[in-house]
Amino acid sequence: MESRLRAHRQGEQNAASDSRAAPEGAPESLVREVAALWGEHLGGREVGVDDDFFALGGNSLIGIRIVDRVMHDYGVELSVRDFYLAQTPARVAELIEQGRTGT
Repeated sequence: MESRLRAHRQGEQNAASDSRAAPEGAPESLVREVAALWGEHLGGREVGVDDDFFALGGNSLIGIRIVDRVMHDYGVELSVRDFYLAQTPARVAELIEQGRTGT
């Protein structure tokens, strides 16, 4: 019984980590594209899908450049505020996807 409970908890943890990697509504390919875009603007560094923009050395000027690039590349206008609150490529990708679908 205890082993089944552990397996159930492990399944819940795996589901939670999967949802952080690619939020619902944001295709994994888009999440990776956003991470790569951040990397371009952050000195060519490797950026993970859950990395924090400011912890990576991001600042307001870089943020504005990324927001402009998102508008150019994806046709989605993000507010700088929404970009900063999203904090990670995975969450920004979700905002882009919401903008694309109008939700």
